Amino acid sequence: MKLRALLSVTDKTGIVSLAQGLQELGYELLSTGGTAQALRTSGLPVTEVGELTGFGEMLDGRVKTLHPAVHAGLLADLNNPDHVRQLADSGLQSIQVLVINLYQFEKTVQGPHTFEAAIESIDIGGPAMIRAAAKNAAHVAVVTDPADYDDVLAAARTSSLASLRPSLQAKAFRHTAYYDSIIAEYLSDRLGDSPFQPTLVRGSRLRQRLRYGENPHQEAALYQSPLAEAGLAHGQQLWGKELSYNNLLDGDAAWELVSDLPPGSCAIIKHGNPCGAALGSSLGESYRLARQSDPISAFGGIAAFHGELDEEGALAATEKGNFLEVVLADGFTPAALEVFQSRSGWGHDVRLVCVQVSPRKADLNIRAIRGGWLVQSGDELPEHEWTVASQRTPTDDEWAALRFQWAIVAHVKSNAIVVGGPQAMYGCGAGQMNRVQSVRLALEQAGDRAPGAVLASDAFFPFPDSIETAAQAGIRAVVQPGGSKKDPDVIAAADALGLAMVLTGVRRFRH
Repeated sequence: MKLRALLSVTDKTGIVSLAQGLQELGYELLSTGGTAQALRTSGLPVTEVGELTGFGEMLDGRVKTLHPAVHAGLLADLNNPDHVRQLADSGLQSIQVLVINLYQFEKTVQGPHTFEAAIESIDIGGPAMIRAAAKNAAHVAVVTDPADYDDVLAAARTSSLASLRPSLQAKAFRHTAYYDSIIAEYLSDRLGDSPFQPTLVRGSRLRQRLRYGENPHQEAALYQSPLAEAGLAHGQQLWGKELSYNNLLDGDAAWELVSDLPPGSCAIIKHGNPCGAALGSSLGESYRLARQSDPISAFGGIAAFHGELDEEGALAATEKGNFLEVVLADGFTPAALEVFQSRSGWGHDVRLVCVQVSPRKADLNIRAIRGGWLVQSGDELPEHEWTVASQRTPTDDEWAALRFQWAIVAHVKSNAIVVGGPQAMYGCGAGQMNRVQSVRLALEQAGDRAPGAVLASDAFFPFPDSIETAAQAGIRAVVQPGGSKKDPDVIAAADALGLAMVLTGVRRFRH
């Protein structure tokens, strides 16, 4: 039986070396267009697919490999005498190796492009050949990744290519599934379709394997969404040790929070919850104000800065007695990088990551449960008019503080309470099973800064006890969604104690 390999690639990395090796092993080289030209330029003999099919390319190249001479050669079950007979009767031959990668749709839509260019970047013949060869992996090796070329050639040289075919088969179907998922997501986004379709399709690409997951016995990896505008998964690490799974979880929480705060803000996260957030006159002051909320928890935490971190900010973040695992920012000045890299005890440990700022987009939140996934839209704050429910209206300073703390409380695990002023969070109560306990924790952390501060709650108060506790500590204004059957009692308690109370009408749970 004559050995034949069909090579048709957009990414021509390593293709000449692979083709030379296959040709030396006796494979006849079949190819298309640009790939054929690249092989001929290297002095390799090539049979163009048009010669094989007797039919040239047409429709501007949309049709060139969709022909029985190609697909029968890829799909023939050579253990089936009837298939072998049909090939012979038709004057066709089998193809043992298919080397292929697809039109670069992903690359096209990631940059400036027209819709027409996107459509022309959708490969048709390529996926059809991949699926045909992968279906017939008992007889065909389908190679879709240049990283596999050396292994394929080594196996071909030792007559052990059959042992690779099952893994190449699975990889081929992953390749086409990913390719189609990107196209489907792009087209759906362009139409503004609801993401809640009968099938959930989200393509993602491996960025890096991680040392381990939440715990050392768990495996983990970071995948990127190729059509996402920005986010930590697309961040550029400039310095430091490899990011861990927990670094990435907390880093994402920090970046999401600081992105909801004004430029110049700083947020510090520890174990998924804010232990500080503030807006000062500089990034350095913002960091110091944020750290003041809970210096003990801030040690070993993750800080995110809304802006390019300068030398003054870096000096603040590296003051004596302080340590951060990760620092995120829109950018780092050369002087800031020098501070982190030169500080004793910091240079080998701190991870510095530059994360692109982009317009907020309501991405899907996807969470795995056993046997499936829970999917919801992003928690982008809907436009909703706030109402003053109390007899007393907040002062201007209280309004500013209420809005600042409301932005923070959405990033705290429920039941969530934050206490603070117009520039900084003073205390945080997170993840408690009852709301009044979260209030107590936030007030305890705020300490002597609680008198005159405001309080934000991610959900309604079921009883007046939280308001009474807050008032005893000196809280002057409260923002909460409202919606409890006990709202009249809660509002009456606020009035009796002289507190201003604002209802947002929007709940901000984070489980």
